[in-house]
Amino acid sequence: MTAKQLFPWIAGAALIALPFVYREPYHLHILILILIWSFAYTSWSMMGRFGLVSLGHGGFMGVGAYVTALLWNHLGLSPWIGIPIAMAAAALLAVIVAYPCFRFRITGHYFVLVTLALSGIVLQVITATRDYTGGSLGYTPDRTKGSQLWALQFDDKVTWYLIALGVWAVGLVIWKWVDRSMDRYALEAISEDEDAAAAAGVNVTWEKLKITLISALMTALAGALYCQYQMFISPDTVSGISVSLQMVFAVIVGGLYVSLGPTIGAVITILLAEGLRIGFGTKAVGWDNLVYGVLLVVFIIFLPKGILGSILDRLKTARKV
Repeated sequence: MTAKQLFPWIAGAALIALPFVYREPYHLHILILILIWSFAYTSWSMMGRFGLVSLGHGGFMGVGAYVTALLWNHLGLSPWIGIPIAMAAAALLAVIVAYPCFRFRITGHYFVLVTLALSGIVLQVITATRDYTGGSLGYTPDRTKGSQLWALQFDDKVTWYLIALGVWAVGLVIWKWVDRSMDRYALEAISEDEDAAAAAGVNVTWEKLKITLISALMTALAGALYCQYQMFISPDTVSGISVSLQMVFAVIVGGLYVSLGPTIGAVITILLAEGLRIGFGTKAVGWDNLVYGVLLVVFIIFLPKGILGSILDRLKTARKV
């Protein structure tokens, strides 16, 4: 076995062993957030890498988080049941919005505007139904008085780290599966020229809808896990345009076309937010969004392939030389 083949196994073993060797709670908390958000960003990159730019993923994430918490608080449904229902709700929402767009060839900036509206609608619904969701004040899932496993509520950060690590790894597996499937070539052909792809026998509507459903399901799962870990959610943290833009920023900065690009983006966004919070406190509220916007423009102009994508390109060029 070559060093290249051994590296993923060594890296995986190191990541699994990390929380048992190093148990500092704050650092584990940051790692858990990075892994959960990495999964969410990976879900956005599923669509974004094929030219399907969505600003509605904040809506999918909000549905995943709030539906799971509401089912637990009001109906007593375990998150093990609530999360699949929340994912199904996000998938239904994706079909309702995306199918007409794909069926009637609504593409480009028009599709972006439709998804932007979706994100805004979900945010407004959460805020307007404040008697149930808590509105802008946020919402807290009830603490379990029984089994922590049944309620998916764990006080031990090591447990949450391992859960987040597993979900993150599943996200990479799905990304690789799509990358190695025939669907990838169909979607790349569609992103280049829909009419030519259709003439070649590609079912354009179904291929685009399929990748949208995969992306929506993953995003809803990320929202549900974030809710269960933080035990508090608000419209601003899991829904709305700001969350959608954060996903776009992280993926583009990390690298849209490489599997670990969203993870690099998550490291940057989480550390940036934490650095501003620790360094400036409440004075820096909203600064992270300002920095995201500025860096997004810079990276689109100077590093369109992102940090990791650009590094890999240079390494390939150096090997050829």
